[in-house]
Amino acid sequence: MSLNADIAGTARFTEEQLARYVIDATKDVFSTMVMMDPADDYPLKDPIHRFQCSITGMVGFAGIYSGVISIHCPVALALQITSSMLGMECEEVNEDLNDAIGEIANMLGGSVKQVLSKGGMDVKLSIPTVISGEDYTVNSLSDIDCVVIPFSVNDNRFLVGLTLKKED
Repeated sequence: MSLNADIAGTARFTEEQLARYVIDATKDVFSTMVMMDPADDYPLKDPIHRFQCSITGMVGFAGIYSGVISIHCPVALALQITSSMLGMECEEVNEDLNDAIGEIANMLGGSVKQVLSKGGMDVKLSIPTVISGEDYTVNSLSDIDCVVIPFSVNDNRFLVGLTLKKED
């Protein structure tokens, strides 16, 4: 299995290419696993680094590409997502919530990985990391090939970000 031929020649991605990967992956994961139909509101008007009463799930990429895909959402929406995904009420930040958001990040990472690498052999994913809190910031130490897409579902907004770099 080798690198996807359409992607292999790309030394840098355009914001529009990354946005399309994120939008397609997010809509697919949400429609099939969460039974929700998020609408994208690309492009993001102002950068967002600070989150309040939120939860963030992240998965790293390593191999021919390195980077991170992340989902950031308010706890109230994360509870709805988890309840829908698990088919049971989730009313508080707990292990079920963390597992669900981590798994969504993992599925988003897997979707992008499949686009980047035919068969997924050239790119490896880390285990998901989930953080939550009343007030925290998330900063990427690289702005190379980075995009953040706002989505809305059930009158709530969440963000999915992708930072990607092709290794030499």
